[in-house]
Amino acid sequence: MGRITETVRTSILISALLAGSICAESADDYWPAWRGPQASGVAPMGKPPLTWSETENVKWKAPVPGEGTSSPIVWADKIFFLTAIKTDRTGTPTEAPASAGNAPVPFHGGQAPKNAYKFDLVCVDRATGRTLWQKTAREDVPHEGTHPNHGFASYSPVTDGAHVWASFGSRGVHCYDLNGEHKWSRDLGRMTIKMAFGEGSSPALAGDALIVVMDHEGESFIHALDKSTGQTLWKQPRDEDTSWATPVTADVNGKMQVVVSATKLIRSYDLRTGELIWQCSGQTANVIPSPIVAFGTVFCTSGFRGSALQAIELGRTGDLSGTDAVRWQANKGTPYVPSPVLCGDNLYVCSVNKAVVFCYHARTGKANFVEQSLPEVGEIYASPVGAADRIYFIGRKGTAQVIRNAGHFEILAANKLDDEFDASPAIVGSELYLKGKRNLYCISEQ
Repeated sequence: MGRITETVRTSILISALLAGSICAESADDYWPAWRGPQASGVAPMGKPPLTWSETENVKWKAPVPGEGTSSPIVWADKIFFLTAIKTDRTGTPTEAPASAGNAPVPFHGGQAPKNAYKFDLVCVDRATGRTLWQKTAREDVPHEGTHPNHGFASYSPVTDGAHVWASFGSRGVHCYDLNGEHKWSRDLGRMTIKMAFGEGSSPALAGDALIVVMDHEGESFIHALDKSTGQTLWKQPRDEDTSWATPVTADVNGKMQVVVSATKLIRSYDLRTGELIWQCSGQTANVIPSPIVAFGTVFCTSGFRGSALQAIELGRTGDLSGTDAVRWQANKGTPYVPSPVLCGDNLYVCSVNKAVVFCYHARTGKANFVEQSLPEVGEIYASPVGAADRIYFIGRKGTAQVIRNAGHFEILAANKLDDEFDASPAIVGSELYLKGKRNLYCISEQ
C-alpha cells in the first residue's frame, strides 16, 4: 500500500493533538489531503457502503455553492473544499506581482470572463452537511478562461488537523485555522495555462513545509512555504510546460524528497534545501495524474497522446532516464485525467478517460488483468479510491461501479445518483463523500 512518510504522518498527528481537534489514533482515520492519508487513493480504515442510490444509503445531501471540481478533504467533524462563485461585479484582473515572471496571456481556449469571482474555502459539518463557515480568500476577475469541464476551483485543500491550506493558483495561497480564522495569504504570481484550460495542481504538506508547484507556459517554479507563516523556505525554477500533477513526498533513507511528475521530466527535490536529487524522462504531454510512493518506488503515469506508466526506484541520483532505475513500465492503457490507486500490492489505472481498467502487481509490473470495462460508468474524470478491499470508480454522469481488490477482475456493484461527478471521492470510516456539480453526498449505511 502506498504511504506518506512517517515524518509527515507524525507532523500531522502532533499538530492535530496540540489543536485538540483529533480523537482518532492517526491521520489514517481521516482524508486530510488530495488522494487521502497515504497519498495512494486508499482509506486504510475505511468501510463505506457497497451500494447506494438517491433512496438508499444517503445519510445527507447538501447543495454545493458556486462551481469547481475541487475534491473534498475531511478531518474530525469537518469537510473542506474550494469553490468559485460568479458575482455581478465586472472589471479587470488584479495586476500580478512584477517579479512573478508572467508571460503574455494567449486566449487559445476558454475566453477570459468579465465578471469577478469569489474564491471561497467552504467548511461543512460531517454529521449533517450544514455549512459551518465559508470564507472568501480573494475576489478577482480571472485573467484567462478555463476548459468548459474545468472551472476556476479545481485545487483540493490540505490540512494537518490544526490548519487548512487552500491554493487558488493565480489567486494565491491561503491559510486558515479549522474555525475559519484567516492566518496568512501569499500571492505567488499569475500563471498562463496551455490552451487556457485552467489550473489545478493541489498543494502538498511535507512536515513544516507546504509544497506548491506552478507549471505553466511562462516561468515555472516549485515553492516550499513555511506552513505557519507562508514565507518562502526555498524556490526552484522548473523548465516545464503546463502540468497539473500534485507533488508527493517520500522518505528515502531517512531524508525527505518531493517528487513532481511533469511532461519533460519527473523530478525529485531535497525537501530541506530544494536541490534536485534525480530526474527521469518518459511521461506524455499534459501530465495530470499524481504519483504514488510505495515499496521504495514512485509510480508515475500519464495518458495524453500516448501512454506512460513508470515504476522508478527511489534512492538513486542524477539522470535516471533509460536506466535500470526504471524497475518496470507500461505503454498502454494509462490515464489522462484520473490518478491511479494503489491498494495492497495492486496498482489500478484507467485507460485515458474511459472506465477501462488495467491492474498491475506494483512490485513486479506483472499484469493482473488488462482492458476490463466498467460498462455502466462511461467517461471518468474522478480518481478511483479504495477501501475494505474494494475499488470505487465514479463516472461523470453519476454512475459508479465497485470492483474487488484482487488479482482478477470482479464487479461487485453498480450505483447511480442524479448528479454529475468530476471531483474525486473521499472516504472516512463508514462514510463515502461524493461531490457532484450540484450536491455533496454523504453515503453511509442507514
